[in-house]
Amino acid sequence: MSSRSDVIGTVAGPGEDPNEFVFVAPSNESIKTGEFITYTVSVEDEPRSVFARVTNRELIRGLPDGFLADPEVGPETVAATLGVPTDDTELYRLTATVIGYYDTTMTTFANPRQLPDPGTPLSIAPDKQLETVLPNLGCETDTIDVATLDGVAHVGWLLNRPREATNLHLPIEEFASTHLAILASTGSGKSYTASVLVEEMMKPSSRASLLLFDPHGEYGTLAEMQGEAAFQGEDGYEPEVKYYDSEQLRVRISELELGDVMAILDNPSNRMQERLSTAWRAMQRQESRTWGIDELVAQMEQIYGEDDASVGALEWRLNRSIQRNDLFHPEENVPLDEIVDPGQCTVLQMDTLDEWNQQLITTVLLRRLYRERLDDVRGRESDIEHPIFALFEEGHRFAPASGDAPSLGIMQTITSEGRKFGFGLGIISQRPSKIDQDVLSQCGTQISMQIKNPGDQDAIKNSVEAAGEDVLRELPGLTPGQAIVSGDAMNTPALIQVRPRITPHGAGSRAVVEEWQEAYDKQQRSPSRSESADFGEGDSTGVQDLN
Repeated sequence: MSSRSDVIGTVAGPGEDPNEFVFVAPSNESIKTGEFITYTVSVEDEPRSVFARVTNRELIRGLPDGFLADPEVGPETVAATLGVPTDDTELYRLTATVIGYYDTTMTTFANPRQLPDPGTPLSIAPDKQLETVLPNLGCETDTIDVATLDGVAHVGWLLNRPREATNLHLPIEEFASTHLAILASTGSGKSYTASVLVEEMMKPSSRASLLLFDPHGEYGTLAEMQGEAAFQGEDGYEPEVKYYDSEQLRVRISELELGDVMAILDNPSNRMQERLSTAWRAMQRQESRTWGIDELVAQMEQIYGEDDASVGALEWRLNRSIQRNDLFHPEENVPLDEIVDPGQCTVLQMDTLDEWNQQLITTVLLRRLYRERLDDVRGRESDIEHPIFALFEEGHRFAPASGDAPSLGIMQTITSEGRKFGFGLGIISQRPSKIDQDVLSQCGTQISMQIKNPGDQDAIKNSVEAAGEDVLRELPGLTPGQAIVSGDAMNTPALIQVRPRITPHGAGSRAVVEEWQEAYDKQQRSPSRSESADFGEGDSTGVQDLN
């Protein structure tokens, strides 16, 4: 039971929903929505500490008026419980939703199936207890120091508590295997939050194999993990950070699938499709995997003749779309064993590639990686014998709701089947409504930040099972760096402040005013780029005399 000094409110009665109750607290108790409170009830003749989340708060003036709706509880009883006088006292009326008590056998919350009785005293849930029971850490006791556990990511602390009073540690295995979505409006801190998770995954207690698809070149500062004491292990471990720019990103032509080529050629005629399909299948049956457009065209000419008009038209299209594109090569390929390795974060910097080429390189890489993971799990020879996690900035670009990206199919496959094969995906996006709903709904853990667009809010509501109405109500009012964490990595959603990064942040907005000033000063110091025209008759104003 709570001692009187711990009491911050008392139960007034049931709320509108079956799992809600109403309580009151004096005005000197600053209890915000999203706060976690606790009370004690008897469950199967055993006292249980039950947790609840505050979902609404309103001020009522004058103690008796606050209880007109519940005549069974007299104001004197409430005042005595709270230790406040009965005359001219301001109270808050609050609504809370029951979460449940922490079942150490099931290592999650269990609903007591009963609301607290009117007059039940309430307390603020203890910090250390919340650190254990809020995330899905599988702890068999609610008193363990979670910071000592391996494989956990310290992402921040509860927003309604003092800084670092209640720290939140997510189980990396949960979000890395059941997939992750980081959803936020531009400027709300989604890339910052993603970098915090990358930092945590690359620490000695996890040593992740991580691949980051970076369409805008926003993650260049992650290299500063190397040399930082926070990332160094006692056994000499230090994360390796590799960068691949567009000059290093190559797709071996034979790794393309026929559907990819059809899409690249932009709706070839039926006759062209028939010739290309026949020749492509013939090339795929060959032992050699290092063939290019010249060999493919030669195969079509061998089958249909050198004078076939459709073959000639296909040759022109293939040369224009593939042969002259530096992304494609008969022999070169991104080496999988170099881009994924335990303790390594590889950033694919694709900012100089157009969106279509970004999607194509992603498509082929994901297919190859997925094949290797299947081979490893099924006992066949594989170049990748460990789980991998791929994180996608601008995730709606690679898995669009419109369905017009070649990478969508393989991303749907991985999000639905990848857990069994040790292949996890993370989606980062400012437009949830533009992400394929099958992909988004498969992201078991969600970090949702400020989102004001109603369509994007609806996309979260429809695709994220753990995002209840009380969670969605918080989204528009969040400020940069604040987030709601929900899903498989959590036993219940929580509102947090994301911790500061260890490495510098490299994805902020440009300091445009400062750059304008510098550019202006530079221009003033430089000689004028234009000279007045001299028509051979002395000084000129640069204006021709038309008289």
